[in-house]
Amino acid sequence: MKYIKKYAKYQLCHATYICRYHIVWSTRWRQQYFGDDYSKTVLKKMFRSICKWKGFVIHGWHIGLEHIPLFLTIPPKYSVSYSVNILKGKTSSWIKNKTKKLTDGSLWNRGYYVSTVGLNEYAIKNYIEGHGKRMKDVQYKLEWN
Repeated sequence: MKYIKKYAKYQLCHATYICRYHIVWSTRWRQQYFGDDYSKTVLKKMFRSICKWKGFVIHGWHIGLEHIPLFLTIPPKYSVSYSVNILKGKTSSWIKNKTKKLTDGSLWNRGYYVSTVGLNEYAIKNYIEGHGKRMKDVQYKLEWN
C-alpha cells in the first residue's frame, strides 16, 4: 500500500481539508470474483479513473477475493454515501461489461463500512491549547493599544 504524508492537506477554492476515510464493502453473497489478476487489474484501473474524475485521492487499497478496503481522501463537496455510490455503481457496471461472467443484478452488497481517519487526539489538544494561548496574547495587546 502507498501512503502519503500523515497530515497532508488538500485545497479547494475556499477550503483546506483533511477528509480521510477507511471504506470497506464486499461482493454480493461474498462471491469470490477477484481471484484472477485480470479482474484485479481492471478494478484498479477503474478505481484510479473514477478517483481522478471526482478528485478523490487513494492512499491505500487492497483488492481481496470478496471485499475491497480503501483508504481515501474525499473532497468535502461530496458526501461519503455519494462517493461510495459512485465507486460501487461504476465499477459494478464496468466489471459486468468487461468480464461477461457475472449474473444479473449488482456486483456489490448493498451496505458498506466507513470510518473517519483523522488527526490524533494529542495533535488536536496541542493545537487547541496553543491556539487559546495565542488568542489571549492578541486580545491583551489589543486592549492596551
